[in-house]
Amino acid sequence: MSGQSVRFDDGAAYEDMMGNWSRRAGETFIDWLAPRAGMEWIDVGCGNGAFSHLLFDRCPPARLVGVDPSEGQLAYARSRLGGKPASFVAGDAMALPCPDRSFDAATMALVIFFVPDPPKGVAEMVRVVRPGGEVASYAWDMPGGGFPMEPINRELRALGVPPPGPPRPEASAMGALNSLWSNAGVEAIETKAITVERVFAGFDDFWDTNIKGPGLKQTAERMSPPMLDELRARLRASLPRDAAGRVACQARANAIKGRVAA
Repeated sequence: MSGQSVRFDDGAAYEDMMGNWSRRAGETFIDWLAPRAGMEWIDVGCGNGAFSHLLFDRCPPARLVGVDPSEGQLAYARSRLGGKPASFVAGDAMALPCPDRSFDAATMALVIFFVPDPPKGVAEMVRVVRPGGEVASYAWDMPGGGFPMEPINRELRALGVPPPGPPRPEASAMGALNSLWSNAGVEAIETKAITVERVFAGFDDFWDTNIKGPGLKQTAERMSPPMLDELRARLRASLPRDAAGRVACQARANAIKGRVAA
């Protein structure tokens, strides 16, 4: 059984599985950025608008453009941000459909490891941001085991099943992010590790939430029923639970920010 790349085409399914995690890390990320209200943003790889929604909650932009290749995700983003000064367009992170120097800030929220050529993606963010503007990103620390689904991926590997994952997981390592930003000519670079926790009501809540999520759902559908039962049993035995039966899981993201040179 060969592994597969994770694809996020269903905005609602993403919200149930990853949107919760994204909000938790995104809140810490925005606090760290400390942006002013009234800025013009581009949200590269906006997905279903989870991070865009956070921006409007915390530091309302004067204008936001979200770019993503998935029409399903974009439709969800438009529905959740109707009435806001936001537009969501289909596009490629490596060839953004925007003029040079169009925005005050560009961000990639949990996206850099999905970009086939990460240096091109960072260069495009730099291109569309005005001098002195900010280019920032956060991504699950895939090489360091920070992905929210790592407990499941660990058991999949033990069963000989390649877990789903992004095409460029190495891009999320802190050293790789530093190199990407430095090589793009970004100045005043700063980094931060973000650790977040999510508590599930019980093992069944953990299993049901994750098994229907993008990537894992397709992997589970390709597994035989006995192997899927074994995966469930291994997870039930390995995940720690408190006295009330709740399952607490942690995830870790690497964040980076810097200014576009004048």
